[in-house]
Amino acid sequence: MFRDPGPPANILASPAPEDALTAEDVAAYLRDNPDFLVQRPDVIPYLVPPSADLGDGVADMQYFMVQRLRGELARMADQQRELVATSRANLNNQNRVHAAALFLLDATSFTHLVQTITTDLAVLLDLDVAALGVEGVTGEVTHVNPSGVRVLEPGFVNGLLGRRDVGLRANIQGLPEIYGQGAGLVRSEALVRLDLGPEAPVGLLAFGSREPDMFHPGQATELLAFLAHVVERSIRRWLDLPG
Repeated sequence: MFRDPGPPANILASPAPEDALTAEDVAAYLRDNPDFLVQRPDVIPYLVPPSADLGDGVADMQYFMVQRLRGELARMADQQRELVATSRANLNNQNRVHAAALFLLDATSFTHLVQTITTDLAVLLDLDVAALGVEGVTGEVTHVNPSGVRVLEPGFVNGLLGRRDVGLRANIQGLPEIYGQGAGLVRSEALVRLDLGPEAPVGLLAFGSREPDMFHPGQATELLAFLAHVVERSIRRWLDLPG
């Protein structure tokens, strides 16, 4: 009355799918689509080209050409990834500088402006130290609050920057004349000359980072120059200095 059910099924074994792709299927598709690799060059690096035996002293140039193409595609992919990463970093830096400029414009007094420059800018720009200095004439600088602005020796800015308006330095030790007690944190820095007007002393805007290569020669300085111009105009406005 009962039929033999046969041996128990192996639930761990999966039957082979009837529509499994075979090597012949791939070959047939490539024959029907001879431009497949032209349309999909991204798969070339995964292919291993055959090396033909052409006899003694004869090289298979096609093999080397394919190998070279694979290397070029890999290099282009690396360059593309680097370009995307650089573009994202530049956009992030631009957004930070724009936010910093708005903070400077929102200052409600000169004291508030100095606090924004020496405290808030470091946070907004993801740095460790920000400093503002002016060269003194007789040890005292008119209109400047010594508690927020560092008084520098005459000629100090030219000694650092020479004829340049922006200087980037890597793998350095921060100067106490610029950063005070925060000098020990500084391992790379960006220094920007401030032109506060014909009747005002030379100024210096400084940003320091504990990362030795955060700033280094060769980096673009357009955003730093823009931020320095905002600082210059803000100081002139609050101190009623001629431009």
